[in-house]
Amino acid sequence: MSVNEEKVAAMRAALQVAAGPADAGDRIVIFDTTLRDGEQSPGCSMNTEEKLRVAETLEHMGVDVIEAGFPIASEGDFEAVQAIARRVKNSVVCGLARANAADIDRAAEALRPAQRSRIHTFIGTSPLHRQFQLALDMEQVHERVIDSVTRARRYTDDVEWSAMDASRTEPDFLFRCIETAIRCGATTVNIPDTVGYAYPEEFADLIRAIRDNVPSIDKAIISVHCHNDLGLAVANSLLAVKAGARQIECTINGIGERAGNCALEEVVMAIRTRHDLLPYKSRIVTQDIMKASRLISAITGFNVQPNKAIVGANAFAHESGIHQDGVLKNAQTYEIMRPEDVGLVRSSLVMGKHSGRHAFRKKLEELGYALGDNALNDAFARFKQLADKKKEVSDEDIMALVDDQLQTGTQRVRLDSLSVQCGTTVRPRAELVLEVDGERRGATAEGDGPVDAIFRAIRAVVPHEASLPLFQIHAVTEGTDAQAVVTVRLEESGKTVNGQAADTDTMVASARAYVAALNKLLTKRGKTAPAALSA
Repeated sequence: MSVNEEKVAAMRAALQVAAGPADAGDRIVIFDTTLRDGEQSPGCSMNTEEKLRVAETLEHMGVDVIEAGFPIASEGDFEAVQAIARRVKNSVVCGLARANAADIDRAAEALRPAQRSRIHTFIGTSPLHRQFQLALDMEQVHERVIDSVTRARRYTDDVEWSAMDASRTEPDFLFRCIETAIRCGATTVNIPDTVGYAYPEEFADLIRAIRDNVPSIDKAIISVHCHNDLGLAVANSLLAVKAGARQIECTINGIGERAGNCALEEVVMAIRTRHDLLPYKSRIVTQDIMKASRLISAITGFNVQPNKAIVGANAFAHESGIHQDGVLKNAQTYEIMRPEDVGLVRSSLVMGKHSGRHAFRKKLEELGYALGDNALNDAFARFKQLADKKKEVSDEDIMALVDDQLQTGTQRVRLDSLSVQCGTTVRPRAELVLEVDGERRGATAEGDGPVDAIFRAIRAVVPHEASLPLFQIHAVTEGTDAQAVVTVRLEESGKTVNGQAADTDTMVASARAYVAALNKLLTKRGKTAPAALSA
């Protein structure tokens, strides 16, 4: 048995142990790329502290491989991958690298502290990518496959190779590159539908063709990475599994470039719910799905659409009288999953201004939050302030409050105070004080409306030329006392960031959301712009 065969056999044995007594061939490896491909969504950038929180959540929910980032893209990306490599113990930590020595060396350096590491190297193989992106012919691309996989294998025995735009690559050339990658030491070969072009049956046929035409394919695990441009990412991934793929690359909430990626929560729950048609298993703790979804939404400022499968606000809601009647008699009449299976649990603890710290801690535990003593004290103080304004504080209110607090972290700019004047007979005016690098600075500004006046005042304190492509408000609950969650997107010199904040005062939430986005923008300034990439 060759070294490569021994490695794959060991990987399959590890999968079998993790999966239990079932055949390892039934186990699907969940490769989460929220921190890499997901972060490439405009405005989805995260700082190192936020990435660590996401990585810890992914590890806790049983993700097999966490693609932590693209280390050569920027110093910030390198530091984040390195920090995750130090922190994560149970999941494989993966770094992305193009097919060149500098990328691979940088990824290896970032991953050095990891207990289990993977280098994921890729190159475009389709005619369009060869000609227009790489300016290389077939033989030159093939040589790059040899060089990159061989170099990556020097650093780790867990190497993944991807054929970018595989679904639009000539089959014979794709087979040849896959065979070469495996021969050079790749233990996972990834078949991306990079632009979301493939049709499910067509994509499944491609996976079957790879199994039939690549002689050494049994020495590697076939992975798929599907984009959602035509809304087919989940369908393509599931049919690929039925055709022989055993790793699915996905993201929480399906975030990612353009229309996003295959959504982790959807493929995992599809496999669990339709086990009759999809007799496979994953290690995902599905009860953590809502927690992960809320975390990503809070950090990125990308709110989940209400009708989103699995994690949308309406996913388990029933308004039709016929549906309500059926659910009351037997939930299975209109619910194919139990809400608690994805972590959507309604507590009997009703919270209000008389609730104590112990009850508040218990509520947070039920909602999936584990806060340290200092964070708990801060959250409890904010809860009490909110409870003074609202008769009854809902689970959604508490989640919005804690998610908002978790975003603050270390900030150069903080909102100290705000006063707004507006109405039908006065010119909108905002007066505020910001704390900038520890120094209190104030400004007053007028605007076309109260929000415009607030944002102008912030610009007066912290001058910048960023545009405002998105300003969005939505209520956490019903009623005039509902908290407002405000999302602000800023764009400057090709850098796009989102900020989000919640408050019962919409103007306060607007100011804090703008400041949150501004802090992210200040962090990104001066860093190397990420290199163009995909998979």
